[in-house]
Amino acid sequence: MTMKPRILLLACGALARELRTMMAGPGWAHCDLHCLPADLHNRPDQIAPAVERAVLARRDDYDDVFVVYADCGTGGQLQATCDRLGVQMMAGPHCYAFYDGLEEFAARDEATCFYLTDFLVRQFDAFVWKPLGLDRHPELLSMYFGNYTTLIYQAQTDDAALTAMAQDCAARLGLAFERRFTGYGELADIPARFA
Repeated sequence: MTMKPRILLLACGALARELRTMMAGPGWAHCDLHCLPADLHNRPDQIAPAVERAVLARRDDYDDVFVVYADCGTGGQLQATCDRLGVQMMAGPHCYAFYDGLEEFAARDEATCFYLTDFLVRQFDAFVWKPLGLDRHPELLSMYFGNYTTLIYQAQTDDAALTAMAQDCAARLGLAFERRFTGYGELADIPARFA
């Protein structure tokens, strides 16, 4: 029997819970997970350099490395870094697109929607409210969110408490609320890339 190649999944910390949950199931035993800090999203210019450092530090211990990030605001720099390093990465502009499915997300063209995932619902204050200064300057709310109409909660799990928290986030932002169950989307397809 042929052994599957050892794969390092180098991921955004915002995806850690979902990846660990999937990795506990069948088909992921040949994968190891290393996550970079989720708060790099507040400094997207630092994502590509952090990914490069992690790939270079860990790649010799694996047959392959897969970067579990979309572009995430890097303006193509992450893809260029991955290309230069010879590693693959998730396609798409951000995790909202690969949770939803890239084609579905693009077809919806929801420019006036603000998205939250399970992670962002749990970490709303730490990743949205406080970094934008809304805890200190609530008058900025309309400047940041005045062009949005709807908060779409892309639920990875069926959790009534998270849904209630997401509804509260929408109310705090003054937006209509929609819950869309996405599950793990295209994250679930990662093992098939290395079959």
